[in-house]
Amino acid sequence: MENTQLWSAFSTLDKSELREFERFAHSPYFNRKEQLVRLSGYLRDCLENRRQPEAQKAWQAAYPGAGAFDDQKMRLANSHLLELVEQFWLHRAALADTGKRKLHLAAIYRQRNLPKQARIALREAREVCAGQPWRDVRYLENSHDLEWEHFQIESAAKRYEEFNLQEISDWMDLGFIAKKLRHICLALSHQAVFKRNYTFGLLDSILAFVEREALQQQPAIGLYYHACRFLSDPVAEDHFFAFREMLSVHAESFPAEELRALYLLAINFGVKKNNTAPNSAWDRANFDLYREALARDLLLDKGVLSHFSYNNIVIAAMRLGETDWAETFIHQYKPRLERKYRESAFNMNMARMAYLRKDYHAALLHLQRADYRDFIHSMNAKTLQMKIYFDTGETDLLESHLDSMQHYIRRQRALGYHRANCLNIVRYTRALLRCNRRDLSESASLRRQIEQEAVLTEKEWLMERV
Repeated sequence: MENTQLWSAFSTLDKSELREFERFAHSPYFNRKEQLVRLSGYLRDCLENRRQPEAQKAWQAAYPGAGAFDDQKMRLANSHLLELVEQFWLHRAALADTGKRKLHLAAIYRQRNLPKQARIALREAREVCAGQPWRDVRYLENSHDLEWEHFQIESAAKRYEEFNLQEISDWMDLGFIAKKLRHICLALSHQAVFKRNYTFGLLDSILAFVEREALQQQPAIGLYYHACRFLSDPVAEDHFFAFREMLSVHAESFPAEELRALYLLAINFGVKKNNTAPNSAWDRANFDLYREALARDLLLDKGVLSHFSYNNIVIAAMRLGETDWAETFIHQYKPRLERKYRESAFNMNMARMAYLRKDYHAALLHLQRADYRDFIHSMNAKTLQMKIYFDTGETDLLESHLDSMQHYIRRQRALGYHRANCLNIVRYTRALLRCNRRDLSESASLRRQIEQEAVLTEKEWLMERV
Protein backbone atom coordinates (compact mmCIF):
# COMPACT_ATOMS: atom_id res chain seq x y z
CA MET A 1 0.00 0.00 0.00
CA GLU A 2 3.00 2.29 0.43
CA ASN A 3 3.11 2.87 -3.36
CA THR A 4 -0.49 4.10 -3.63
CA GLN A 5 -1.42 7.66 -4.60
CA LEU A 6 -3.26 7.92 -1.29
CA TRP A 7 -0.17 7.23 0.81
CA SER A 8 1.99 9.52 -1.36
CA ALA A 9 -0.43 12.38 -0.65
CA PHE A 10 -1.23 11.51 2.97
CA SER A 11 2.42 11.18 3.98
CA THR A 12 3.04 14.85 3.09
CA LEU A 13 0.74 16.05 5.91
CA ASP A 14 2.60 17.60 8.84
CA LYS A 15 1.49 17.39 12.48
CA SER A 16 -0.79 20.42 12.43
CA GLU A 17 -2.34 19.33 9.11
CA LEU A 18 -2.99 15.85 10.53
CA ARG A 19 -4.91 17.37 13.44
CA GLU A 20 -6.91 19.63 11.13
CA PHE A 21 -7.62 16.80 8.70
CA GLU A 22 -8.94 14.62 11.53
CA ARG A 23 -11.53 17.30 12.34
CA PHE A 24 -12.25 17.76 8.63
CA ALA A 25 -12.85 14.02 8.10
CA HIS A 26 -15.20 13.88 11.13
CA SER A 27 -17.34 16.72 9.77
CA PRO A 28 -20.57 15.31 8.29
CA TYR A 29 -20.65 18.23 5.84
CA PHE A 30 -17.50 16.94 4.14
CA ASN A 31 -17.60 13.22 4.91
CA ARG A 32 -20.26 10.71 5.97
CA LYS A 33 -18.25 7.54 5.44
CA GLU A 34 -17.01 6.13 8.75
CA GLN A 35 -14.57 3.79 6.97
CA LEU A 36 -12.66 6.86 5.75
CA VAL A 37 -12.29 8.17 9.31
CA ARG A 38 -10.97 4.78 10.45
CA LEU A 39 -8.64 4.41 7.44
CA SER A 40 -7.34 7.94 8.03
CA GLY A 41 -6.63 7.06 11.66
CA TYR A 42 -4.63 3.99 10.62
CA LEU A 43 -2.56 5.99 8.11
CA ARG A 44 -1.92 8.72 10.68
CA ASP A 45 -0.66 6.10 13.13
CA CYS A 46 1.68 4.73 10.43
CA LEU A 47 2.95 8.21 9.64
CA GLU A 48 3.55 9.21 13.25
CA ASN A 49 5.35 5.94 14.02
CA ARG A 50 7.30 5.94 10.75
CA ARG A 51 5.85 2.66 9.52
CA GLN A 52 4.84 1.81 5.99
CA PRO A 53 1.11 1.01 5.72
CA GLU A 54 0.07 -2.55 4.86
CA ALA A 55 -2.98 -3.33 2.75
CA GLN A 56 -4.30 -6.08 5.07
CA LYS A 57 -4.00 -3.92 8.19
CA ALA A 58 -5.55 -0.96 6.37
CA TRP A 59 -8.50 -3.20 5.43
CA GLN A 60 -8.95 -4.35 9.02
CA ALA A 61 -8.83 -0.74 10.24
CA ALA A 62 -11.30 0.58 7.65
CA TYR A 63 -13.71 -2.39 7.80
CA PRO A 64 -13.32 -4.09 11.20
CA GLY A 65 -15.02 -7.52 11.30
CA ALA A 66 -15.77 -7.47 7.56
CA GLY A 67 -14.00 -10.76 6.87
CA ALA A 68 -11.68 -11.53 3.98
CA PHE A 69 -9.80 -8.76 2.21
CA ASP A 70 -11.85 -7.22 -0.63
CA ASP A 71 -9.45 -5.59 -3.12
CA GLN A 72 -12.12 -3.66 -5.02
CA LYS A 73 -13.73 -2.31 -1.86
CA MET A 74 -10.31 -1.32 -0.47
CA ARG A 75 -9.37 0.49 -3.68
CA LEU A 76 -12.64 2.42 -3.52
CA ALA A 77 -11.97 3.46 0.09
CA ASN A 78 -8.46 4.60 -0.88
CA SER A 79 -9.87 6.63 -3.78
CA HIS A 80 -12.52 8.30 -1.59
CA LEU A 81 -9.99 9.14 1.13
CA LEU A 82 -7.63 10.63 -1.47
CA GLU A 83 -10.49 12.83 -2.73
CA LEU A 84 -11.12 13.91 0.87
CA VAL A 85 -7.44 14.85 1.33
CA GLU A 86 -7.54 16.87 -1.91
CA GLN A 87 -10.75 18.59 -0.80
CA PHE A 88 -9.06 19.41 2.53
CA TRP A 89 -6.13 21.03 0.72
CA LEU A 90 -8.43 23.12 -1.47
CA HIS A 91 -10.49 24.18 1.54
CA ARG A 92 -7.38 25.26 3.49
CA ALA A 93 -6.00 27.16 0.49
CA ALA A 94 -9.29 29.02 0.03
CA LEU A 95 -9.47 29.97 3.71
CA ALA A 96 -5.82 31.04 3.80
CA ASP A 97 -6.29 33.67 1.08
CA THR A 98 -8.32 36.21 3.04
CA GLY A 99 -8.31 38.79 0.26
CA LYS A 100 -9.67 36.39 -2.36
CA ARG A 101 -12.26 35.13 0.12
CA LYS A 102 -13.54 38.66 0.78
CA LEU A 103 -13.56 39.41 -2.95
CA HIS A 104 -15.61 36.28 -3.67
CA LEU A 105 -17.94 37.25 -0.85
CA ALA A 106 -18.46 40.67 -2.44
CA ALA A 107 -19.36 38.96 -5.73
CA ILE A 108 -21.83 36.67 -3.96
CA TYR A 109 -23.53 39.63 -2.24
CA ARG A 110 -23.72 41.44 -5.58
CA GLN A 111 -25.24 38.41 -7.30
CA ARG A 112 -27.83 38.25 -4.51
CA ASN A 113 -28.68 41.91 -5.08
CA LEU A 114 -27.25 43.08 -1.75
CA PRO A 115 -25.06 46.03 -2.86
CA LYS A 116 -24.49 47.50 0.62
CA GLN A 117 -23.04 44.24 1.94
CA ALA A 118 -21.11 43.81 -1.32
CA ARG A 119 -19.42 47.19 -0.84
CA ILE A 120 -18.47 46.33 2.75
CA ALA A 121 -16.93 43.02 1.66
CA LEU A 122 -15.10 44.79 -1.20
CA ARG A 123 -13.71 47.43 1.18
CA GLU A 124 -12.43 44.69 3.47
CA ALA A 125 -10.86 42.92 0.47
CA ARG A 126 -9.06 46.17 -0.47
CA GLU A 127 -7.75 46.54 3.07
CA VAL A 128 -6.38 43.00 3.02
CA CYS A 129 -4.72 43.58 -0.37
CA ALA A 130 -3.16 46.89 0.73
CA GLY A 131 -2.01 45.47 4.06
CA GLN A 132 -0.22 42.35 2.82
CA PRO A 133 3.53 42.76 2.17
CA TRP A 134 3.75 41.31 -1.35
CA ARG A 135 3.98 43.53 -4.41
CA ASP A 136 4.38 40.69 -6.89
CA VAL A 137 2.38 39.70 -9.98
CA ARG A 138 -0.48 38.40 -7.84
CA TYR A 139 -0.76 41.78 -6.14
CA LEU A 140 -1.17 43.48 -9.53
CA GLU A 141 -3.73 40.89 -10.65
CA ASN A 142 -5.64 41.13 -7.37
CA SER A 143 -5.73 44.93 -7.71
CA HIS A 144 -7.28 44.51 -11.15
CA ASP A 145 -9.84 42.03 -9.80
CA LEU A 146 -10.79 44.48 -7.04
CA GLU A 147 -11.38 47.27 -9.57
CA TRP A 148 -13.38 44.93 -11.78
CA GLU A 149 -15.64 43.87 -8.90
CA HIS A 150 -16.03 47.55 -7.94
CA PHE A 151 -17.20 48.23 -11.50
CA GLN A 152 -19.62 45.28 -11.38
CA ILE A 153 -21.19 46.53 -8.15
CA GLU A 154 -21.47 50.18 -9.17
CA SER A 155 -22.59 49.59 -12.74
CA ALA A 156 -25.53 47.57 -11.44
CA ALA A 157 -26.71 50.62 -9.49
CA LYS A 158 -25.48 53.57 -11.63
CA ARG A 159 -25.97 52.83 -15.26
CA TYR A 160 -24.88 56.12 -16.83
CA GLU A 161 -22.19 57.45 -14.48
CA GLU A 162 -18.45 57.51 -15.13
CA PHE A 163 -16.89 54.30 -13.91
CA ASN A 164 -13.36 53.13 -13.01
CA LEU A 165 -12.64 51.78 -16.48
CA GLN A 166 -9.25 53.50 -16.65
CA GLU A 167 -8.12 51.91 -13.38
CA ILE A 168 -9.25 48.50 -14.62
CA SER A 169 -7.25 48.97 -17.83
CA ASP A 170 -4.15 50.21 -15.97
CA TRP A 171 -4.05 47.31 -13.51
CA MET A 172 -4.71 44.86 -16.35
CA ASP A 173 -1.69 46.23 -18.23
CA LEU A 174 0.56 46.07 -15.16
CA GLY A 175 -0.44 42.48 -14.37
CA PHE A 176 0.01 41.32 -17.95
CA ILE A 177 3.38 43.06 -18.39
CA ALA A 178 4.76 41.69 -15.13
CA LYS A 179 3.62 38.15 -15.92
CA LYS A 180 4.90 38.31 -19.50
CA LEU A 181 8.33 39.62 -18.44
CA ARG A 182 8.57 36.97 -15.72
CA HIS A 183 7.85 34.23 -18.24
CA ILE A 184 10.38 35.65 -20.71
CA CYS A 185 13.08 35.60 -18.01
CA LEU A 186 12.30 31.94 -17.37
CA ALA A 187 12.48 31.14 -21.09
CA LEU A 188 15.73 33.09 -21.57
CA SER A 189 17.34 31.20 -18.68
CA HIS A 190 16.22 27.87 -20.14
CA GLN A 191 17.33 28.92 -23.61
CA ALA A 192 20.85 29.75 -22.41
CA VAL A 193 21.38 26.27 -20.95
CA PHE A 194 19.59 24.05 -23.46
CA LYS A 195 20.17 26.08 -26.65
CA ARG A 196 16.47 26.34 -27.45
CA ASN A 197 15.14 29.30 -29.42
CA TYR A 198 11.93 30.97 -28.28
CA THR A 199 9.96 33.82 -29.86
CA PHE A 200 8.59 36.36 -27.42
CA GLY A 201 5.99 38.18 -29.48
CA LEU A 202 5.32 41.52 -27.85
CA LEU A 203 8.63 41.79 -25.99
CA ASP A 204 10.05 44.81 -27.86
CA SER A 205 6.78 46.69 -27.56
CA ILE A 206 6.51 45.85 -23.85
CA LEU A 207 10.06 47.00 -23.11
CA ALA A 208 9.47 50.24 -24.98
CA PHE A 209 6.17 50.78 -23.12
CA VAL A 210 7.83 50.12 -19.74
CA GLU A 211 10.52 52.70 -20.53
CA ARG A 212 8.08 55.28 -21.87
CA GLU A 213 5.72 54.99 -18.88
CA ALA A 214 8.56 54.56 -16.32
CA LEU A 215 7.02 51.34 -15.04
CA GLN A 216 10.39 50.10 -13.75
CA GLN A 217 9.38 51.65 -10.43
CA GLN A 218 6.90 48.81 -9.92
CA PRO A 219 9.01 46.05 -8.26
CA ALA A 220 7.20 43.22 -10.08
CA ILE A 221 7.91 44.91 -13.41
CA GLY A 222 11.25 46.63 -12.80
CA LEU A 223 13.06 43.49 -11.62
CA TYR A 224 11.95 41.41 -14.59
CA TYR A 225 12.52 44.31 -16.99
CA HIS A 226 16.19 44.56 -15.93
CA ALA A 227 16.52 40.77 -15.91
CA CYS A 228 15.19 40.56 -19.47
CA ARG A 229 17.75 43.14 -20.50
CA PHE A 230 20.81 41.42 -19.02
CA LEU A 231 19.67 37.89 -19.90
CA SER A 232 19.13 38.80 -23.55
CA ASP A 233 22.30 40.92 -23.75
CA PRO A 234 25.17 39.75 -21.50
CA VAL A 235 27.02 43.02 -22.17
CA ALA A 236 24.21 44.98 -20.49
CA GLU A 237 25.87 44.74 -17.07
CA ASP A 238 24.33 48.03 -15.94
CA HIS A 239 20.95 46.29 -15.95
CA PHE A 240 22.37 43.50 -13.76
CA PHE A 241 23.54 45.99 -11.15
CA ALA A 242 20.24 47.93 -11.36
CA PHE A 243 18.46 44.59 -10.79
CA ARG A 244 20.83 43.83 -7.92
CA GLU A 245 20.12 47.13 -6.18
CA MET A 246 16.37 46.82 -6.71
CA LEU A 247 16.41 43.26 -5.37
CA SER A 248 18.07 44.39 -2.14
CA VAL A 249 15.55 47.21 -1.67
CA HIS A 250 12.39 45.23 -2.51
CA ALA A 251 13.27 41.71 -1.34
CA GLU A 252 10.57 41.86 1.35
CA SER A 253 7.93 42.57 -1.32
CA PHE A 254 8.06 39.04 -2.73
CA PRO A 255 7.09 35.65 -1.29
CA ALA A 256 9.96 33.25 -0.65
CA GLU A 257 9.36 31.09 -3.73
CA GLU A 258 9.49 34.02 -6.16
CA LEU A 259 12.32 35.74 -4.28
CA ARG A 260 14.33 32.52 -4.61
CA ALA A 261 13.73 32.54 -8.39
CA LEU A 262 14.86 36.18 -8.59
CA TYR A 263 18.07 35.48 -6.69
CA LEU A 264 18.77 32.47 -8.90
CA LEU A 265 18.34 34.62 -12.04
CA ALA A 266 21.07 36.95 -10.76
CA ILE A 267 23.29 34.14 -9.45
CA ASN A 268 23.15 32.13 -12.67
CA PHE A 269 23.97 35.22 -14.74
CA GLY A 270 26.85 36.13 -12.43
CA VAL A 271 28.27 32.59 -12.53
CA LYS A 272 28.11 32.55 -16.32
CA LYS A 273 29.78 35.96 -16.56
CA ASN A 274 32.55 34.79 -14.29
CA ASN A 275 32.96 31.60 -16.29
CA THR A 276 33.45 33.54 -19.52
CA ALA A 277 35.45 36.51 -18.13
CA PRO A 278 36.68 35.82 -14.59
CA ASN A 279 37.36 38.85 -12.43
CA SER A 280 37.15 39.76 -8.76
CA ALA A 281 34.12 42.03 -9.27
CA TRP A 282 31.98 39.12 -10.45
CA ASP A 283 33.45 36.89 -7.74
CA ARG A 284 32.34 39.41 -5.14
CA ALA A 285 28.89 39.92 -6.72
CA ASN A 286 28.26 36.17 -6.83
CA PHE A 287 29.53 35.53 -3.32
CA ASP A 288 27.40 38.34 -1.85
CA LEU A 289 24.31 37.04 -3.67
CA TYR A 290 24.91 33.55 -2.32
CA ARG A 291 25.39 34.76 1.24
CA GLU A 292 22.23 36.89 1.08
CA ALA A 293 20.24 33.97 -0.34
CA LEU A 294 21.59 31.65 2.37
CA ALA A 295 20.73 34.17 5.08
CA ARG A 296 17.15 34.28 3.76
CA ASP A 297 16.97 30.45 3.51
CA LEU A 298 16.20 30.80 -0.19
CA LEU A 299 18.58 28.10 -1.39
CA LEU A 300 17.01 25.35 0.71
CA ASP A 301 14.11 23.42 -0.77
CA LYS A 302 12.29 21.69 2.11
CA GLY A 303 15.51 21.89 4.10
CA VAL A 304 17.65 20.49 1.27
CA LEU A 305 20.46 22.37 -0.49
CA SER A 306 21.17 21.51 -4.13
CA HIS A 307 24.65 20.09 -4.69
CA PHE A 308 25.03 22.53 -7.61
CA SER A 309 24.54 25.51 -5.28
CA TYR A 310 26.82 23.90 -2.69
CA ASN A 311 29.62 23.59 -5.25
CA ASN A 312 29.17 27.08 -6.67
CA ILE A 313 29.18 28.71 -3.23
CA VAL A 314 32.44 26.99 -2.30
CA ILE A 315 34.05 28.01 -5.60
CA ALA A 316 32.91 31.64 -5.22
CA ALA A 317 34.32 31.81 -1.67
CA MET A 318 37.63 30.20 -2.66
CA ARG A 319 38.12 32.61 -5.56
CA LEU A 320 37.88 35.50 -3.10
CA GLY A 321 40.32 33.86 -0.69
CA GLU A 322 37.53 33.19 1.84
CA THR A 323 38.98 29.73 2.53
CA ASP A 324 38.11 29.55 6.22
CA TRP A 325 34.52 30.57 5.48
CA ALA A 326 34.41 28.00 2.64
CA GLU A 327 35.67 25.16 4.81
CA THR A 328 33.18 26.00 7.56
CA PHE A 329 30.41 26.10 4.96
CA ILE A 330 31.44 22.73 3.48
CA HIS A 331 31.04 21.01 6.85
CA GLN A 332 28.03 23.05 8.05
CA TYR A 333 25.87 22.38 5.00
CA LYS A 334 26.93 18.79 4.29
CA PRO A 335 23.91 17.40 6.25
CA ARG A 336 21.58 19.62 4.15
CA LEU A 337 22.61 18.03 0.83
CA GLU A 338 20.49 15.48 -1.03
CA ARG A 339 21.41 12.10 0.39
CA LYS A 340 22.44 10.57 -2.94
CA TYR A 341 24.87 13.46 -3.66
CA ARG A 342 26.02 14.16 -0.11
CA GLU A 343 29.30 12.25 -0.01
CA SER A 344 30.31 13.06 -3.57
CA ALA A 345 29.67 16.82 -3.14
CA PHE A 346 31.39 16.92 0.23
CA ASN A 347 34.47 15.04 -1.02
CA MET A 348 34.59 17.10 -4.21
CA ASN A 349 34.79 20.32 -2.24
CA MET A 350 37.22 18.95 0.31
CA ALA A 351 39.35 17.95 -2.70
CA ARG A 352 39.14 21.55 -3.92
CA MET A 353 40.33 22.79 -0.53
CA ALA A 354 43.21 20.30 -0.52
CA TYR A 355 44.18 21.28 -4.08
CA LEU A 356 44.19 24.95 -3.10
CA ARG A 357 46.61 24.10 -0.29
CA LYS A 358 48.70 22.02 -2.74
CA ASP A 359 47.98 18.83 -0.81
CA TYR A 360 47.56 16.80 -4.00
CA HIS A 361 47.60 13.41 -2.28
CA ALA A 362 44.68 14.38 -0.02
CA ALA A 363 42.84 15.88 -2.99
CA LEU A 364 43.09 12.62 -4.98
CA LEU A 365 41.97 10.60 -1.96
CA HIS A 366 38.84 12.76 -1.62
CA LEU A 367 38.10 12.39 -5.34
CA GLN A 368 38.26 8.60 -5.04
CA ARG A 369 35.80 8.43 -2.13
CA ALA A 370 32.59 9.10 -4.02
CA ASP A 371 30.64 8.09 -7.09
CA TYR A 372 29.89 11.12 -9.28
CA ARG A 373 26.56 10.30 -10.95
CA ASP A 374 25.57 13.42 -12.87
CA PHE A 375 27.54 14.91 -15.76
CA ILE A 376 28.47 18.27 -14.25
CA HIS A 377 29.57 16.83 -10.91
CA SER A 378 31.55 14.14 -12.70
CA MET A 379 33.24 16.70 -14.95
CA ASN A 380 34.17 18.87 -11.97
CA ALA A 381 35.96 15.88 -10.45
CA LYS A 382 37.63 14.94 -13.74
CA THR A 383 38.77 18.54 -14.27
CA LEU A 384 40.31 18.76 -10.81
CA GLN A 385 42.06 15.44 -11.39
CA MET A 386 43.36 16.84 -14.68
CA LYS A 387 44.80 19.88 -12.90
CA ILE A 388 46.56 17.70 -10.33
CA TYR A 389 48.18 15.56 -13.06
CA PHE A 390 49.35 18.72 -14.85
CA ASP A 391 50.70 20.43 -11.74
CA THR A 392 52.55 17.29 -10.60
CA GLY A 393 54.07 16.67 -14.05
CA GLU A 394 52.27 13.32 -14.60
CA THR A 395 52.20 13.78 -18.37
CA ASP A 396 51.35 10.20 -19.37
CA LEU A 397 48.52 10.00 -16.85
CA LEU A 398 47.28 13.38 -18.03
CA GLU A 399 47.21 12.34 -21.74
CA SER A 400 45.24 9.21 -20.90
CA HIS A 401 42.93 11.17 -18.61
CA LEU A 402 42.19 13.77 -21.31
CA ASP A 403 41.30 10.98 -23.77
CA SER A 404 38.91 9.53 -21.24
CA MET A 405 37.35 12.95 -20.56
CA GLN A 406 36.83 13.64 -24.25
CA HIS A 407 35.10 10.30 -24.91
CA TYR A 408 32.86 10.84 -21.89
CA ILE A 409 31.89 14.37 -22.97
CA ARG A 410 31.14 13.41 -26.57
CA ARG A 411 28.61 10.84 -25.38
CA GLN A 412 26.56 13.64 -23.78
CA ARG A 413 24.31 15.32 -26.34
CA ALA A 414 21.72 17.58 -24.70
CA LEU A 415 23.87 19.74 -22.41
CA GLY A 416 24.50 22.81 -24.58
CA TYR A 417 26.75 25.29 -22.78
CA HIS A 418 28.16 22.73 -20.31
CA ARG A 419 29.20 20.31 -23.08
CA ALA A 420 30.89 23.07 -25.08
CA ASN A 421 32.71 24.31 -21.99
CA CYS A 422 34.04 20.85 -21.07
CA LEU A 423 35.24 20.17 -24.61
CA ASN A 424 37.08 23.51 -24.56
CA ILE A 425 38.78 22.62 -21.27
CA VAL A 426 40.13 19.41 -22.80
CA ARG A 427 41.13 21.14 -26.05
CA TYR A 428 43.08 23.95 -24.39
CA THR A 429 44.75 21.65 -21.86
CA ARG A 430 46.00 19.55 -24.79
CA ALA A 431 47.22 22.75 -26.48
CA LEU A 432 48.96 23.72 -23.25
CA LEU A 433 50.75 20.36 -23.11
CA ARG A 434 51.97 20.74 -26.70
CA CYS A 435 52.90 24.39 -26.42
CA ASN A 436 56.57 25.28 -26.17
CA ARG A 437 56.23 27.73 -23.31
CA ARG A 438 59.81 28.91 -23.78
CA ASP A 439 58.77 30.26 -27.16
CA LEU A 440 57.27 33.64 -26.27
CA SER A 441 55.36 34.07 -29.53
CA GLU A 442 53.82 30.59 -29.30
CA SER A 443 52.85 31.16 -25.66
CA ALA A 444 51.39 34.57 -26.49
CA SER A 445 49.36 33.08 -29.33
CA LEU A 446 47.88 30.39 -27.07
CA ARG A 447 47.18 32.94 -24.38
CA ARG A 448 45.24 35.11 -26.85
CA GLN A 449 43.16 32.10 -27.97
CA ILE A 450 42.31 31.25 -24.36
CA GLU A 451 41.44 34.88 -23.54
CA GLN A 452 39.14 35.16 -26.56
CA GLU A 453 37.30 31.87 -25.93
CA ALA A 454 33.70 32.74 -25.03
CA VAL A 455 32.88 29.55 -23.09
CA LEU A 456 35.71 28.40 -20.83
CA THR A 457 35.36 28.11 -17.05
CA GLU A 458 39.03 27.21 -16.48
CA LYS A 459 40.33 30.26 -18.36
CA GLU A 460 42.17 31.68 -15.35
CA TRP A 461 43.92 28.37 -14.53
CA LEU A 462 44.96 27.84 -18.16
CA MET A 463 46.37 31.35 -18.54
CA GLU A 464 48.37 30.99 -15.33
CA ARG A 465 49.92 27.78 -16.71
CA VAL A 466 50.77 29.42 -20.07
